[in-house]
Amino acid sequence: DVQLQASGGGLVQAGGSLRLSCTASGFTFDGYAIGWFRQAPGKEREGLICISASDGYIHYADSVKGRFTIPSDNTKNTVYLQMNSLKPEDTGVYYCAAEGVQGRLCPHGGFWGQGTLVTVSS
Repeated sequence: DVQLQASGGGLVQAGGSLRLSCTASGFTFDGYAIGWFRQAPGKEREGLICISASDGYIHYADSVKGRFTIPSDNTKNTVYLQMNSLKPEDTGVYYCAAEGVQGRLCPHGGFWGQGTLVTVSS
């Protein structure tokens, strides 16, 4: 089966760090744009950060620029979301996605992980 498994969520204090994982099974990330998204309580899902399939270009939402990065480990077929300097407004369910789009586009469809909850306490 082809699927993405997101994990690593939990409770963290404001100012802390957390790393989420997105592991692919049934396919590799080669040729896929990969992104992380967040759905905060009562809000629509928003894109946070993505890495393009073509040249590894990284797009950042203004809300996470300078705080979040998207490292990867090809040997584990895993992409991470490294979150630093967390704020209470970062609370939400985090999803990863992978889509075989061209150029520097971010994924909007494709494969989605099941979501992992991050709660940042003040």
